[in-house]
Amino acid sequence: MNVIAINGSPKMGVGNTALILVPFLDGMEEAGAKVELVYTRKLKINPCLAEFNCWFSTPGECLQEDDMAMLLPKLSAADIWVFAVPVYCDGVPGPVKNLMDRMLPMVQPYFELCDNHSRHPRRDGNTAGKLALVSNCGLWEKDNFDPMLAHMKAFCRNAGLEFAGALLRPHGEAFRVMLKIGEPVQDILDAAKEAGRQLIRDGRMASGTLDIVSRVLLPRERYIQDANRAFQEALDRDVSDQ
Repeated sequence: MNVIAINGSPKMGVGNTALILVPFLDGMEEAGAKVELVYTRKLKINPCLAEFNCWFSTPGECLQEDDMAMLLPKLSAADIWVFAVPVYCDGVPGPVKNLMDRMLPMVQPYFELCDNHSRHPRRDGNTAGKLALVSNCGLWEKDNFDPMLAHMKAFCRNAGLEFAGALLRPHGEAFRVMLKIGEPVQDILDAAKEAGRQLIRDGRMASGTLDIVSRVLLPRERYIQDANRAFQEALDRDVSDQ
């Protein structure tokens, strides 16, 4: 089974999003999947120009010469897509949105009814697979992921993909700090790896496993106090260095 993972964090492999993504992909590989990881920060992907050449003049091919020419065949051949993204203004970071917009060549201009809704049919040769979301958020509440979840589910419906579920890590900075100082959070990493194994082995991720990934780490009031203190200390250091 082929998996392509898109890490959309500008911090790439050292960000909070990667803390969950890495064990998740490790679990997939342990279950026998072939995984390829790409970073949007390393790619040149321009915004969609809405020229529609990919529909009419050169069906299935965009007129822009950038890294989407390399990425589209990989996406077309993959059985599972993994989008790993931090929450930015209730959605995905800009480069990831550009990538999603530039997937237009994968569908046809025609309309068809699917589940009583008009959609564009997938172009021949594109595997109709699954999409899993991995996301990190600095805010404490889990409902901060709701806008992104709604977007990803709508994207899957329009792209003819099955939404396979989401590994969500609220108050992600607390997770990083607790992991660094040796607090008992290994169960979260273990659950992320198990979720990867489940998705490959069983075709689905158990809700209980995903709940562990998202579990509360500390009370909201303490998190806010600790975060504000850390922000103030960082600000004081910057001021003293000037």
